Amino acid sequence: MGGEEETQKLKRAAAASYDYENDPRWAEYWSNILIPPHMASRSDIVDHFKRKFYQRYIDPGLVVEPMLPSNSSPPPRQATSSVSPSTPASGQTRSHGSGSSARAPGSSAPSGSNPTANRWDRQTIQFSVNAWVLVLALFAIFPLAPKNLSNRAYRLSFLGTVCSSLYSLYLLYGKPRAWNLQAIQVWLQLVIATKDFIYFIYALMFVASPLCLRFALISILCRALEHVARFLRCNFSRSILYRKYLEEPCVWVESNTTTLSILSSHAEVGLGFLLIVSLISWQRNIIQTFMYWQLLKFMYHAPVTAGYHQSVWSKIGRTVYPSIHRYAPFLNSPLTVMQRWWFR
Repeated sequence: MGGEEETQKLKRAAAASYDYENDPRWAEYWSNILIPPHMASRSDIVDHFKRKFYQRYIDPGLVVEPMLPSNSSPPPRQATSSVSPSTPASGQTRSHGSGSSARAPGSSAPSGSNPTANRWDRQTIQFSVNAWVLVLALFAIFPLAPKNLSNRAYRLSFLGTVCSSLYSLYLLYGKPRAWNLQAIQVWLQLVIATKDFIYFIYALMFVASPLCLRFALISILCRALEHVARFLRCNFSRSILYRKYLEEPCVWVESNTTTLSILSSHAEVGLGFLLIVSLISWQRNIIQTFMYWQLLKFMYHAPVTAGYHQSVWSKIGRTVYPSIHRYAPFLNSPLTVMQRWWFR
């Protein structure tokens, strides 16, 4: 029973951290849900339908609890294909929390704007950068690659992750309203707890570091793999080449996002200990090690990564603490001090 609760906790964390804004299926799904305007702007209602979308399209194993009676709303009605698009729905408008504006019956969109094409361009840029990161990271960990080319691919893969994360933050949150301290602080408060910002800081730590750790590529490989698989499934599902060679891997990736997130969290925690071990080598970097452990602490508390990292640290605690209490009780005091810093 406890294992099932832990699994559902990880699945809910994966659903909360999923990138809905860059998935065109979410926009279509949300546009077909008719709820009152005052309820469409509530975050708990939006989060509930996001979990239902995640259960339907990503992970059917996620258990979505019904909304409380105080938060209940009329059941969502899917738009039926039997309604003629030329029939005006007079007196009825749709209002959504995502910011889409209602259009008066009989009015048509300006012929010069094409939001579908603009979204395609943004997604294509993101796909191109993430595919570049995926290929370079795979080349960097290939054991038979020349060392100089492998090291260059290693750094370029982190540079691509920096660019991809920044571009995603720009698309979702824009840029600061002004380039002064107050405006930048307001913008940082919006983005600092997002997964894209965390990976931006993560990649930035290794892109210019003299220490070359191939182990650090696991997290950005998983991130790039998720983005590439999602784009291919959404835009190339009718391609013969895709259906013949890529459909099964892409379906597996999208149905195992929780597994990839668990793998990434284990790799990120293991990398922290690897950096500590590197302090005794000639390539040691004390500042990078300290900053990375600050990032690990932030990942432990950030909502988008907390579920996975807390699970990893609880497993480490169950394994290590009994041995310390039995064989090295003198370490209890330093561990208590570190725990106070960690949970602060």
